[in-house]
Amino acid sequence: MTGVVPATAPDTTGAVAGGSPGTAVLAVDIGGTKLAAALVEPDGRLRGHAVRPTPRGDTEEVWAALAAVVGDALGEETVTAAGIGSAGPLDAVAGTVSPVNIRSWRGFPVRDRLAALLGGTPVTLVNDAVAGAVAEYRHGAGRGSRAMLGMVVSTGVGGGLVLDGRVYAGPTGNAGHVGHTVVDLNGEPCPCGSRGCVETLTSGPAMVRWALGNGWTHSAPDGAALAADARTGHPVAVAAFERACRGLAAGIASAAALCDLDRVVIGGGVSRSWDVLEPPLVRAMRDYAGLAFVRRVTVVPSELGAEAGLLGAAALAHDPEFV
Repeated sequence: MTGVVPATAPDTTGAVAGGSPGTAVLAVDIGGTKLAAALVEPDGRLRGHAVRPTPRGDTEEVWAALAAVVGDALGEETVTAAGIGSAGPLDAVAGTVSPVNIRSWRGFPVRDRLAALLGGTPVTLVNDAVAGAVAEYRHGAGRGSRAMLGMVVSTGVGGGLVLDGRVYAGPTGNAGHVGHTVVDLNGEPCPCGSRGCVETLTSGPAMVRWALGNGWTHSAPDGAALAADARTGHPVAVAAFERACRGLAAGIASAAALCDLDRVVIGGGVSRSWDVLEPPLVRAMRDYAGLAFVRRVTVVPSELGAEAGLLGAAALAHDPEFV
Protein backbone atom coordinates (compact mmCIF):
# COMPACT_ATOMS: atom_id res chain seq x y z
CA MET A 1 0.00 0.00 0.00
CA THR A 2 1.22 3.48 -0.82
CA GLY A 3 2.83 5.11 2.22
CA VAL A 4 3.50 8.75 3.00
CA VAL A 5 5.96 8.92 5.86
CA PRO A 6 6.33 11.68 8.47
CA ALA A 7 9.41 13.89 8.51
CA THR A 8 12.45 12.93 10.57
CA ALA A 9 15.40 14.96 11.78
CA PRO A 10 18.16 15.66 9.22
CA ASP A 11 21.13 13.29 9.25
CA THR A 12 24.23 14.51 7.44
CA THR A 13 26.72 12.16 9.07
CA GLY A 14 26.97 9.71 6.16
CA ALA A 15 30.19 9.70 4.15
CA VAL A 16 30.36 11.19 0.68
CA ALA A 17 31.89 8.41 -1.40
CA GLY A 18 35.17 8.90 -3.23
CA GLY A 19 37.80 11.60 -2.88
CA SER A 20 40.98 11.71 -0.87
CA PRO A 21 40.83 12.04 2.93
CA GLY A 22 40.76 15.69 3.92
CA THR A 23 40.17 16.90 0.34
CA ALA A 24 37.20 19.23 0.15
CA VAL A 25 35.37 19.96 -3.08
CA LEU A 26 33.31 23.00 -3.99
CA ALA A 27 29.56 22.40 -4.22
CA VAL A 28 27.21 24.89 -5.89
CA ASP A 29 23.40 24.87 -5.80
CA ILE A 30 21.59 27.06 -8.36
CA GLY A 31 17.88 27.68 -7.87
CA GLY A 32 15.26 30.19 -8.87
CA THR A 33 15.16 31.69 -5.36
CA LYS A 34 18.71 31.32 -4.04
CA LEU A 35 22.29 30.57 -5.00
CA ALA A 36 24.35 28.56 -2.51
CA ALA A 37 27.90 27.27 -2.32
CA ALA A 38 30.02 25.46 0.24
CA LEU A 39 33.18 23.47 0.70
CA VAL A 40 32.27 19.85 1.39
CA GLU A 41 34.62 17.36 3.00
CA PRO A 42 34.63 13.68 1.96
CA ASP A 43 32.73 12.84 5.17
CA GLY A 44 29.91 15.22 4.19
CA ARG A 45 30.80 18.13 6.49
CA LEU A 46 30.07 21.57 5.04
CA ARG A 47 32.35 24.55 5.53
CA GLY A 48 32.05 28.13 4.36
CA HIS A 49 28.35 27.75 3.52
CA ALA A 50 27.30 30.91 1.64
CA VAL A 51 23.87 31.89 0.27
CA ARG A 52 22.63 34.82 -1.80
CA PRO A 53 19.25 35.54 -3.45
CA THR A 54 19.03 34.77 -7.15
CA PRO A 55 18.87 38.11 -9.00
CA ARG A 56 16.08 38.81 -11.46
CA GLY A 57 18.39 40.77 -13.75
CA ASP A 58 20.31 39.99 -16.92
CA THR A 59 22.68 37.14 -17.67
CA GLU A 60 25.79 38.72 -16.23
CA GLU A 61 24.05 39.99 -13.10
CA VAL A 62 23.08 36.42 -12.21
CA TRP A 63 26.59 35.20 -13.01
CA ALA A 64 28.15 37.94 -10.86
CA ALA A 65 25.98 36.85 -7.91
CA LEU A 66 27.00 33.23 -8.42
CA ALA A 67 30.69 34.16 -8.66
CA ALA A 68 30.32 36.17 -5.46
CA VAL A 69 28.71 33.31 -3.53
CA VAL A 70 31.48 30.98 -4.74
CA GLY A 71 34.06 33.49 -3.54
CA ASP A 72 32.31 33.69 -0.17
CA ALA A 73 32.47 29.91 0.19
CA LEU A 74 36.07 29.51 -0.95
CA GLY A 75 37.71 32.33 0.96
CA GLU A 76 41.44 31.80 0.43
CA GLU A 77 41.16 28.07 -0.27
CA THR A 78 41.54 26.20 -3.56
CA VAL A 79 39.86 22.98 -4.65
CA THR A 80 40.68 20.24 -7.13
CA ALA A 81 37.07 19.48 -8.13
CA ALA A 82 33.66 21.16 -8.10
CA GLY A 83 30.06 20.06 -8.56
CA ILE A 84 27.05 22.10 -9.66
CA GLY A 85 23.43 21.17 -9.06
CA SER A 86 21.31 23.53 -11.16
CA ALA A 87 17.62 23.99 -11.76
CA GLY A 88 16.83 22.75 -15.25
CA PRO A 89 16.53 22.03 -17.98
CA LEU A 90 20.19 21.70 -18.81
CA ASP A 91 22.52 20.17 -21.37
CA ALA A 92 24.99 18.04 -19.46
CA VAL A 93 27.08 17.39 -22.58
CA ALA A 94 27.49 21.07 -23.50
CA GLY A 95 27.61 22.16 -19.85
CA THR A 96 24.84 24.73 -20.30
CA VAL A 97 21.73 25.51 -18.27
CA SER A 98 18.38 27.13 -19.10
CA PRO A 99 16.52 27.18 -15.75
CA VAL A 100 12.80 27.74 -16.18
CA ASN A 101 12.79 30.18 -13.25
CA ILE A 102 15.99 32.08 -14.17
CA ARG A 103 14.69 33.69 -17.34
CA SER A 104 17.91 35.45 -18.37
CA TRP A 105 19.91 32.21 -18.50
CA ARG A 106 19.22 30.37 -21.76
CA GLY A 107 22.00 28.06 -22.83
CA PHE A 108 24.26 29.68 -20.24
CA PRO A 109 27.69 27.93 -20.15
CA VAL A 110 27.83 27.67 -16.37
CA ARG A 111 30.16 24.67 -16.27
CA ASP A 112 32.86 26.35 -18.35
CA ARG A 113 32.42 29.71 -16.63
CA LEU A 114 32.88 28.15 -13.20
CA ALA A 115 35.84 26.06 -14.39
CA ALA A 116 37.50 29.23 -15.69
CA LEU A 117 36.76 31.07 -12.45
CA LEU A 118 38.47 28.24 -10.56
CA GLY A 119 41.52 28.24 -12.82
CA GLY A 120 40.65 25.15 -14.83
CA THR A 121 39.31 22.96 -12.02
CA PRO A 122 37.14 20.06 -13.32
CA VAL A 123 33.43 20.77 -12.82
CA THR A 124 30.57 18.24 -12.81
CA LEU A 125 27.12 19.59 -13.77
CA VAL A 126 23.82 17.89 -12.90
CA ASN A 127 20.21 18.87 -12.38
CA ASP A 128 19.66 20.16 -8.83
CA ALA A 129 17.04 17.49 -8.18
CA VAL A 130 19.52 14.83 -9.33
CA ALA A 131 22.02 16.23 -6.83
CA GLY A 132 19.40 16.11 -4.09
CA ALA A 133 18.44 12.57 -5.07
CA VAL A 134 22.06 11.41 -4.87
CA ALA A 135 22.46 12.92 -1.41
CA GLU A 136 19.26 11.34 -0.10
CA TYR A 137 20.10 7.98 -1.69
CA ARG A 138 23.57 7.85 -0.18
CA HIS A 139 22.95 9.19 3.31
CA GLY A 140 19.38 10.42 3.66
CA ALA A 141 15.79 9.31 3.22
CA GLY A 142 16.59 7.23 0.13
CA ARG A 143 18.96 4.80 1.80
CA GLY A 144 18.19 1.20 0.82
CA SER A 145 15.98 2.09 -2.16
CA ARG A 146 16.39 0.27 -5.49
CA ALA A 147 14.31 2.67 -7.57
CA MET A 148 14.07 6.19 -6.22
CA LEU A 149 12.77 9.53 -7.44
CA GLY A 150 14.08 12.59 -5.61
CA MET A 151 11.93 15.69 -6.01
CA VAL A 152 12.54 19.37 -5.32
CA VAL A 153 9.26 21.23 -4.73
CA SER A 154 10.07 24.89 -4.34
CA THR A 155 10.04 27.87 -6.75
CA GLY A 156 9.93 25.17 -9.42
CA VAL A 157 9.43 21.41 -9.32
CA GLY A 158 12.25 19.10 -10.42
CA GLY A 159 13.15 15.45 -10.15
CA GLY A 160 16.07 13.05 -10.35
CA LEU A 161 16.20 9.25 -10.66
CA VAL A 162 18.49 6.74 -8.96
CA LEU A 163 17.78 3.28 -10.38
CA ASP A 164 19.57 0.11 -9.27
CA GLY A 165 22.34 2.06 -7.59
CA ARG A 166 23.09 4.46 -10.44
CA VAL A 167 21.86 7.88 -11.44
CA TYR A 168 19.77 7.75 -14.58
CA ALA A 169 20.14 11.22 -16.06
CA GLY A 170 19.38 10.47 -19.71
CA PRO A 171 21.30 11.67 -22.77
CA THR A 172 20.94 15.37 -21.91
CA GLY A 173 20.89 15.11 -18.10
CA ASN A 174 17.18 15.87 -17.75
CA ALA A 175 15.62 12.47 -17.00
CA GLY A 176 13.26 12.47 -14.04
CA HIS A 177 12.04 16.02 -14.66
CA VAL A 178 8.65 15.17 -13.17
CA GLY A 179 7.73 18.81 -12.58
CA HIS A 180 7.15 19.18 -16.30
CA THR A 181 5.01 16.14 -16.83
CA VAL A 182 1.45 17.12 -17.73
CA VAL A 183 -1.25 16.30 -15.17
CA ASP A 184 -3.98 18.77 -16.26
CA LEU A 185 -4.78 18.64 -19.98
CA ASN A 186 -6.56 22.01 -19.85
CA GLY A 187 -4.35 23.53 -17.20
CA GLU A 188 -2.55 26.83 -16.87
CA PRO A 189 0.39 27.75 -19.11
CA CYS A 190 3.72 26.74 -17.58
CA PRO A 191 6.92 28.81 -17.78
CA CYS A 192 8.46 25.85 -19.64
CA GLY A 193 6.16 26.53 -22.62
CA SER A 194 3.72 23.68 -22.00
CA ARG A 195 0.54 23.78 -19.93
CA GLY A 196 -0.90 21.81 -17.05
CA CYS A 197 2.49 20.67 -15.73
CA VAL A 198 2.89 19.46 -12.14
CA GLU A 199 4.75 22.72 -11.48
CA THR A 200 1.70 24.83 -12.38
CA LEU A 201 -0.20 23.24 -9.48
CA THR A 202 2.43 22.36 -6.92
CA SER A 203 5.26 24.91 -6.83
CA GLY A 204 5.24 27.40 -3.96
CA PRO A 205 4.51 30.41 -6.21
CA ALA A 206 1.74 28.52 -8.02
CA MET A 207 0.05 27.67 -4.73
CA VAL A 208 0.26 31.26 -3.50
CA ARG A 209 -0.94 32.66 -6.84
CA TRP A 210 -3.97 30.35 -6.85
CA ALA A 211 -4.83 31.20 -3.24
CA LEU A 212 -4.62 34.95 -3.88
CA GLY A 213 -6.84 34.55 -6.92
CA ASN A 214 -9.42 32.75 -4.82
CA GLY A 215 -9.80 35.23 -1.97
CA TRP A 216 -6.86 34.54 0.34
CA THR A 217 -5.17 37.69 1.63
CA HIS A 218 -2.03 38.21 3.66
CA SER A 219 0.32 41.10 4.38
CA ALA A 220 3.30 38.98 3.27
CA PRO A 221 1.88 36.32 0.95
CA ASP A 222 4.32 33.44 0.54
CA GLY A 223 4.39 29.68 0.98
CA ALA A 224 5.15 29.82 4.69
CA ALA A 225 2.23 32.19 5.32
CA LEU A 226 -0.07 29.99 3.25
CA ALA A 227 0.95 26.92 5.27
CA ALA A 228 0.45 28.79 8.55
CA ASP A 229 -3.10 29.72 7.53
CA ALA A 230 -3.80 26.16 6.37
CA ARG A 231 -2.84 24.97 9.85
CA THR A 232 -5.53 27.20 11.33
CA GLY A 233 -8.11 25.85 8.87
CA HIS A 234 -8.39 28.82 6.51
CA PRO A 235 -10.56 27.32 3.75
CA VAL A 236 -8.71 28.82 0.78
CA ALA A 237 -5.29 27.93 2.20
CA VAL A 238 -6.49 24.37 2.88
CA ALA A 239 -7.88 24.17 -0.66
CA ALA A 240 -4.58 25.38 -2.10
CA PHE A 241 -2.75 22.50 -0.45
CA GLU A 242 -5.43 20.03 -1.53
CA ARG A 243 -5.11 21.20 -5.15
CA ALA A 244 -1.31 21.11 -5.04
CA CYS A 245 -1.29 17.60 -3.57
CA ARG A 246 -3.55 16.26 -6.27
CA GLY A 247 -1.12 17.52 -8.89
CA LEU A 248 1.83 16.17 -6.93
CA ALA A 249 0.20 12.76 -6.42
CA ALA A 250 -0.71 12.50 -10.12
CA GLY A 251 2.90 13.20 -11.08
CA ILE A 252 4.27 10.72 -8.54
CA ALA A 253 1.85 7.97 -9.56
CA SER A 254 2.71 8.46 -13.23
CA ALA A 255 6.44 8.33 -12.49
CA ALA A 256 5.96 5.21 -10.35
CA ALA A 257 4.02 3.50 -13.13
CA LEU A 258 6.74 4.35 -15.65
CA CYS A 259 9.82 3.53 -13.55
CA ASP A 260 8.52 0.97 -11.01
CA LEU A 261 9.61 3.19 -8.14
CA ASP A 262 9.76 2.02 -4.55
CA ARG A 263 10.46 5.41 -2.97
CA VAL A 264 9.95 9.11 -3.64
CA VAL A 265 11.83 11.64 -1.51
CA ILE A 266 10.43 15.18 -1.50
CA GLY A 267 12.63 18.14 -0.62
CA GLY A 268 12.52 21.87 -1.30
CA GLY A 269 10.74 24.73 0.42
CA VAL A 270 7.22 23.33 0.13
CA SER A 271 8.28 20.11 1.87
CA ARG A 272 9.11 22.10 5.01
CA SER A 273 5.35 22.23 5.60
CA TRP A 274 5.12 18.42 5.66
CA ASP A 275 2.57 18.48 8.46
CA VAL A 276 0.21 20.37 6.13
CA LEU A 277 1.25 18.56 2.96
CA GLU A 278 1.05 14.99 4.23
CA PRO A 279 -2.71 14.48 4.88
CA PRO A 280 -3.97 15.67 1.46
CA LEU A 281 -1.07 13.89 -0.26
CA VAL A 282 -2.06 10.59 1.39
CA ARG A 283 -5.64 11.05 0.19
CA ALA A 284 -4.60 11.98 -3.34
CA MET A 285 -2.19 9.05 -3.63
CA ARG A 286 -5.06 6.70 -2.81
CA ASP A 287 -6.94 8.13 -5.79
CA TYR A 288 -4.10 8.07 -8.32
CA ALA A 289 -2.05 5.00 -7.35
CA GLY A 290 -4.22 2.23 -8.80
CA LEU A 291 -1.98 -0.64 -9.86
CA ALA A 292 -0.54 -2.79 -7.10
CA PHE A 293 3.07 -2.07 -8.01
CA VAL A 294 2.34 1.67 -8.03
CA ARG A 295 0.62 1.50 -4.65
CA ARG A 296 3.76 0.07 -3.07
CA VAL A 297 5.69 3.33 -3.57
CA THR A 298 6.54 5.11 -0.32
CA VAL A 299 6.62 8.91 -0.28
CA VAL A 300 8.90 10.47 2.34
CA PRO A 301 10.21 13.95 3.15
CA SER A 302 13.87 14.82 2.77
CA GLU A 303 16.09 14.05 5.75
CA LEU A 304 18.80 16.46 4.58
CA GLY A 305 16.73 19.58 3.98
CA ALA A 306 18.36 22.54 2.29
CA GLU A 307 21.79 20.86 2.35
CA ALA A 308 20.78 17.99 0.05
CA GLY A 309 21.63 19.78 -3.19
CA LEU A 310 25.09 20.77 -1.98
CA LEU A 311 25.83 17.31 -0.56
CA GLY A 312 24.77 15.63 -3.80
CA ALA A 313 26.75 18.01 -6.00
CA ALA A 314 29.79 17.32 -3.83
CA ALA A 315 29.27 13.55 -4.00
CA LEU A 316 29.21 13.74 -7.79
CA ALA A 317 32.30 15.95 -7.86
CA HIS A 318 34.10 13.28 -5.83
CA ASP A 319 32.67 10.48 -7.98
CA PRO A 320 31.57 11.68 -11.47
CA GLU A 321 31.21 8.09 -12.68
CA PHE A 322 28.13 7.69 -10.47
CA VAL A 323 26.19 9.66 -13.09
